[in-house]
Amino acid sequence: MGLEDHKFVASLSLDLDDKWCYMKIHGDPGWESYPSYLPLVVPRTLKFLEEHDLKITFMVVGQDAALEHNRPILRSLVDAGHEVGNHSFAHESWLHLQGHDDIVADLVKAEEAIYKALGVRPIGFRGPGFSISYEIASVLASRGYTYDGSIFPTFLGPLARAYYFMTTKLTPEEKAKRKELFGTFKDGFRTNSPYPWIKDNHHMMIIPVTTFPLFKMPIHISYVLYLSMIHPKLGLLYFDIAMRACKASRLRPSILLHPLDFLGVDDNLPELMFFPAMKMPAAKKLEIVGKAMEILKKYYDVVPMKDHAAAMISSSTWPVYGVR
Repeated sequence: MGLEDHKFVASLSLDLDDKWCYMKIHGDPGWESYPSYLPLVVPRTLKFLEEHDLKITFMVVGQDAALEHNRPILRSLVDAGHEVGNHSFAHESWLHLQGHDDIVADLVKAEEAIYKALGVRPIGFRGPGFSISYEIASVLASRGYTYDGSIFPTFLGPLARAYYFMTTKLTPEEKAKRKELFGTFKDGFRTNSPYPWIKDNHHMMIIPVTTFPLFKMPIHISYVLYLSMIHPKLGLLYFDIAMRACKASRLRPSILLHPLDFLGVDDNLPELMFFPAMKMPAAKKLEIVGKAMEILKKYYDVVPMKDHAAAMISSSTWPVYGVR
């Protein structure tokens, strides 16, 4: 691989939303007892990543790290050589609507829980439900974070939110809290390209969850699985075209995974059947996700998000930190 080709890296991350996280955002009762599928999904995902020779970033929820019985399974992520990032403590998609003190409290509590459980301090963050704000970014940068991955530049956020609300029994007050879940229409005008964020001499990289160049359609793996439900070949064809478009645009993509990409109808998770493609058997999902990963590797060197951020910083064509 030549030097020019080596510059083309793509990052792969997995938001380790636990079962209770989906139930909480969905407004389902019983989430307060923190029901978990981590013992099921983590070993399955680690086996899959080993088989496909991939190292990725796992965005860990602080509340899960704070529960002692979760710590061995979460430590297996680090033991396998994967990066761990901060996915907030309480997994509330309205984090960006909170005040400064509440934001600091949540982020610091998550940091400390992750550090105590796993022995590593996260340098990357993704907000639950793609929640990000100027205030959150300021706090992250001041605390020495290297990157944030919360921006989702698509026009389809309101449509996804409307579908989500249709599957819930949320009260108007609860819906108001989630009013920007998955982002707003104007997020579609945001750039797909990573860029430096600077304030008060603190800086970090903003690495958006990549969407289809120009059209800004989602290309994360849950969407690929959803398209595969429409037609068996559609999802992978779409993903291949999207990767070609990213490469032609000289875009270094950041591709997102979710735990439910590795879980299926045969895993007996009735509370989560509202999620797209959950009617598909787990083995079929794994087959499709595996083929998608091979497509990604065909066009890019796949790395954790911390390495993606480092590649952006070191690129000779990238703006230098401190240039406003």
